Parts: sequence; structure tokens; C-alpha cells
Amino acid sequence: MSLLSEVTEIAKTIKLQVETGVFTSAPPDEYIVLTPIADGFDLLADDAPNFETQEVRISLFTKGNYMKLKDILTRAFIKSEMTVTDRRYIAHEDDTGYHHYAIDVAKTYEWRNG
Repeated sequence: MSLLSEVTEIAKTIKLQVETGVFTSAPPDEYIVLTPIADGFDLLADDAPNFETQEVRISLFTKGNYMKLKDILTRAFIKSEMTVTDRRYIAHEDDTGYHHYAIDVAKTYEWRNG
């Protein structure tokens, strides 16, 4: 399992579209874009990695009230044992009408070599 796939599953449960590229049709009123931030071996034992920490930025775009979606997502991430490392309002995009809000999350996974 990866953090990207876990966040994608959470988005599906709340019926929030995940985008990774250019829209081929009109963009929805609410969607998220996932950007991997880091994959690291912060926890080492015997000079060999046993755990990998993955971090992802979730960029929430909505033409409506971003506060409700921010809270729903934050609660879902914490319930899934993710660490919310940052939350911040980025901007209102006047040309598109979207509020842009970013949530950074991290999670540690057991890592097996081979």
C-alpha cells in the first residue's frame, strides 16, 4: 500500500475527484490534486531501512466552501493513521473561481528489501 493510493481511496469514499493531468472536459466544482513530496528512510536499524515515510500534498480545489471539505479530509486522514504535517489556504483563483487549500500528510510503512 502507498500513501497516494490511500489518499485516493479516501477521496473516492467522499465522492471527491482526484486529478493528475489536464482536464479533457469541463473541470468539476470540487477536486484534489496529489503531489508526492518525499519518500524517506528516517527510521533505520542496523544501517538497513525497515520503514519508509511517505509524504504527499493534497491540493484541494473547490468553488464552494473549502472549510467543510478541509475538515472532512483532515478527519479521514487522521482516522487512517496519517500525520497531518501542514494545512494552509493558498489563494482564491479569481480567474477560475476556485479556492485552493493544501493539506500535507505523511505516513510510515514497513519496507522490505526484495
